[in-house]
Amino acid sequence: MTTARTAGAPDSGGGHSWFHRIRPFRSWTLRSRVVLVVVAMLAVLGAVIGTVSVLSLQSYLMTRLDAQLSSALERGQHAADRINGTGPTSVDTAGVVQAPGQPTGTLGAVRSASGGLLFPPVILADRPTDSAPNQPLAPKPVTINGLALLTIPSDSRPHTVDLGSALGSYRIAAAQLENGDSVIIGLPLSDVNATVAQLTLVIVLVTLAGLIFAFLLASFIVRLAMKPLERVTGTAEQVASMPLDRGDVALSVRVPEADTDPHTEVGKVGSALNRMLGHVASALTARQASEQKVRQFVADASHELRTPLASIRGYAELTRRAPHELPADVTRSLGRIESEATRMTSLVEDLLLLARLDEGRELDQDPVDLSLLLIDALSDAHAAGPDHRWRILVPEEPVEVVGDAPRLHQVVTNLLANARVHTPEGTVVTAALAVDREAGRAIVTVEDNGPGIPEELQSTLFERFARGDTSRNRATGSTGLGLAIVQAVVEAHGGDVSVRSEPGDTVFTVSLPLVEGDDAVEAGAVEADAVEADEVESAPGTERP
Repeated sequence: MTTARTAGAPDSGGGHSWFHRIRPFRSWTLRSRVVLVVVAMLAVLGAVIGTVSVLSLQSYLMTRLDAQLSSALERGQHAADRINGTGPTSVDTAGVVQAPGQPTGTLGAVRSASGGLLFPPVILADRPTDSAPNQPLAPKPVTINGLALLTIPSDSRPHTVDLGSALGSYRIAAAQLENGDSVIIGLPLSDVNATVAQLTLVIVLVTLAGLIFAFLLASFIVRLAMKPLERVTGTAEQVASMPLDRGDVALSVRVPEADTDPHTEVGKVGSALNRMLGHVASALTARQASEQKVRQFVADASHELRTPLASIRGYAELTRRAPHELPADVTRSLGRIESEATRMTSLVEDLLLLARLDEGRELDQDPVDLSLLLIDALSDAHAAGPDHRWRILVPEEPVEVVGDAPRLHQVVTNLLANARVHTPEGTVVTAALAVDREAGRAIVTVEDNGPGIPEELQSTLFERFARGDTSRNRATGSTGLGLAIVQAVVEAHGGDVSVRSEPGDTVFTVSLPLVEGDDAVEAGAVEADAVEADEVESAPGTERP
């Protein structure tokens, strides 16, 4: 069964969205909380003062009106006793409100001893004029609910009675006459209520104006007081944006001296932040010095090891190729010596390259065609791993970047070698090249459908000597420097490298800045031709079976 939405009901999808967008008080800024608390305190104080003032004035006015009512009742009682004495009450009921001194608006009535009204109530509507002071006052009858007057006790005490919309509320009192009847006198509350209402309105308006002024003044004062804290925050944000994790960091940023006064709260924070920054700068300097020593040692050691390793390889090869026949075990040993020397030479070359990149040495800045580079690298990978399936996706037009061609070739070679070494036979490895025209970047991806990389290893994958022995099947050994070299070379070219991996889908992505004005096709146009690595230049559109 469906129900119709009630007209005017808020929409469940967005009617209360403004309420949900209000942040919790604890998440407000300190400035907002201080201003809100100050204005709230003033609002409460204004409400208390206004309420006390209104109640005090109302009490004062009611006391004064009760005094006037008591005098009017006494005058009315004397006038009635003078007219009637101990005899029956005269029909001239107006005499009780015509007594000298009765104020305008005085209500008068006479109640019999048996409890009923003897005559209709009258009200004093006018006074004598100065030109005719002896002219009698002109009371006029009024129509009211007589039951309201019958219940008032004859104790001369004032009571508030609502006489209807025509007359409003009155303070009424009754007193017994000499003949046993009772005279009833009342004075209107309209003046008291009007005065109280006017005072309430004035207090509300003044309080609102005061709160608005207090809000503006508090906002200005708090904003002015928070300026030093904002400068301290700016210093902290400036330090947070600096690359402190690597390289020679000159941490010279400090909180201004004016904001480090230890006698103020903000000054204490600024002073403590400056001391902390000094300690951090010292630690970074010590770290940089230590890293520089390590890099220099690695560079020197790698450089010095190149010659001995070359000699070992040369002598092993020379001995193995000697004209006289060597025993089989000696030949096998020489082959092992030569292969290990080759492997050691490769490791030394990698360490030397990383050391040079760490020192910030300039790379060649020549135009490099990534399309041809990717084709050549994939051809080499196909020759090294014929048991894998190799695919390549490249644009039809060249994609050029500025950089060091051998180093960029090494980046692609290392990524393809990583996919080849750490995936089983039959794995499909796809190298793709695309262009992000809006970002001005060339995107190189190497993807495989192997077993994937565990999530806990992905954060350290590009660190030096990081090895995933437990994550992938391995056919050969690994130095753990291949991906570290990829990251170092890519960052030296102003690019970045990332990895996304799950079982059955591992993607390494390299982003490099394009040559300005490059007219290569957009990324969406390169969903292109899978080609066989050894036939890529002559047979586009084919794929290795």
